[in-house]
Amino acid sequence: MTEITMTLTFPKLPTVTAQQKGVRVVHGKPMFYEKNEVKEARRIFADALMPYAPEQPLDSPVRLVCDWYFYSKSHKANTWRTTRPDTDNLQKLVKDVMTDCGFWLDDSQVCWETVRKKWTRAEPALVIKVEELEDPPAF
Repeated sequence: MTEITMTLTFPKLPTVTAQQKGVRVVHGKPMFYEKNEVKEARRIFADALMPYAPEQPLDSPVRLVCDWYFYSKSHKANTWRTTRPDTDNLQKLVKDVMTDCGFWLDDSQVCWETVRKKWTRAEPALVIKVEELEDPPAF
């Protein structure tokens, strides 16, 4: 059973999300596009994640655990961050990038997910654990 654990540190943890699309009208029709800030966050995550990608994408069910640590000098360290962005929106971009980097064939393989976001006084970080799952026991 494969398990990958990584701690990614950043000067500033990206907070843009995959859902933050731009829109422009071309010939009377709305056209959606990925904003430059999202493209930059995608590149930052890809650069950090690529060294940890497995040689072959996982093709089994996967458990994904992500701990987001956002820097703040005004919040107590290791306390919950209850401000935006929402955890589901944070996760979407990272899972898309992990798919692009070859961690798995498709992020639909993530069957069990735990996400936590906290404040830190240390360097901003994203701690990720990916593990293959075996078939669950019957109920």
